Amino acid sequence: MKSIRLKTKLLLLLTLSVLSLSAFAMSLQDAKSQGYLGEQANGYLGLVQANPEAKAVMDDVNNKRRAHYETIAKKNKLSPADVAKLAGEKAIAATDKGNYVQDAKGKWIKK
Repeated sequence: MKSIRLKTKLLLLLTLSVLSLSAFAMSLQDAKSQGYLGEQANGYLGLVQANPEAKAVMDDVNNKRRAHYETIAKKNKLSPADVAKLAGEKAIAATDKGNYVQDAKGKWIKK
């Protein structure tokens, strides 16, 4: 009987631990400041350093950016690539000092 209670408590603690980890998921700013993600001239984030959490953030943000660029492009009769390029220029200009941006040759540099 005690064994079942102990297993139940351990299972509950493990479940709560896993759930609480998702509350501490990496933010975009964390991923950038820790050197995992950087801004690219094409308007999308790039993976500077491999990290599964950062990659998940990157994929999520890039999907949202893509949808936003498409909406803006349709409203202004532009191509999504043109909108993305302009957004990339602005994102690189707005990147905080010490964070990564990609240069014209595709090399990651600290701003």
